[in-house]
Amino acid sequence: MDDSGKSADGPAAAGARRTGPALESMYRFVLWLVPAVEKFPRSQKFLLGDRIQATALDALERLIEATYERDRQTPLRRANLAIEKLRLLFRLACDLRCLDLRRYEHAARALDETGRLVGGWLRTHRAQAP
Repeated sequence: MDDSGKSADGPAAAGARRTGPALESMYRFVLWLVPAVEKFPRSQKFLLGDRIQATALDALERLIEATYERDRQTPLRRANLAIEKLRLLFRLACDLRCLDLRRYEHAARALDETGRLVGGWLRTHRAQAP
């Protein structure tokens, strides 16, 4: 901690401690995604780009619900489904040349990380259920 009482790790680390790693991972992904979609060709920015952004925000919202609701299984399954949709939408964006290979690889790695975190959270929740 520094003199102001804030964590020396910065706001991202503090956010992860409050919200959990899956939600923080998805948040970082959406933060990267918004400017990335702005670079899509105009012909796809408002169709495929908007669909990708809406799906990512939906996954983020489901993870927020899972963080604060007692029944976590339903929002976690919905978040997991949204992440799977994003994988296919990004593949489509890459195949349509809306996204270069470097950005596609970044998205794939970020979605894999988030998907693993959500899957682990789901398994933990199932193990704790009576």
